[in-house]
Amino acid sequence: MKKKLSLAALFLALFLLLILVVSTVDVAAIGPEGTKVGLSQINGAVRDAVGLNMTLYKVTKYMGYAAILLAVCILGLGAWQCVKRGSIKKVDRSIWLLAAVYALFLALYLFFEKVIVNYRPVIIPGDTAPEASFPSTHTMLFCMILGSAAMAAGVYMKDPKKRTLAQVVCVVWAVVGVLFRLGSGVHWLSDIVGGLLISAAVLLAFSALLDRKKTK
Repeated sequence: MKKKLSLAALFLALFLLLILVVSTVDVAAIGPEGTKVGLSQINGAVRDAVGLNMTLYKVTKYMGYAAILLAVCILGLGAWQCVKRGSIKKVDRSIWLLAAVYALFLALYLFFEKVIVNYRPVIIPGDTAPEASFPSTHTMLFCMILGSAAMAAGVYMKDPKKRTLAQVVCVVWAVVGVLFRLGSGVHWLSDIVGGLLISAAVLLAFSALLDRKKTK
């Protein structure tokens, strides 16, 4: 548990370091309407190589909706346990931990909508101005929700084959979602990396607390 929490702290530190780097290193106005981004040579090269792919953008939107639906179903299970067992205190600790992951994701999303590190490399058709893009919300969504679901499957699914299948589906879903999001061209590379770093920190902390539950 301590090792995982230490790794979580390390990834959190790397995430904060990345914010500092993209705010100060090689900053240039290469975004739409003269918006600036750090690590501009690397970010610009990836943007130019990838371009804008609206098909992948739309696919990741629906993949994200499906991930949110999964989270809603898990919270619904918690509500069902509360009603059936007659007390909110009797809801499984694992579900409380999952709910904490979702709450943290939402808090991060709202925070970085207000505290803008950088804007998208493109103005998405239909929008009128650049939008905040760091860290990639969809990267966090795929990693945090599906990653925590894969871990929770180890607690709730006793059949080894079904458990492995569920975990593989979650992992593949998350990996494909992140790759498609990068391929859509609506984020800088540093946005994706930022989403991965903060997600790793959250998932490691979640895993450590889940291990503690198993031990008890």
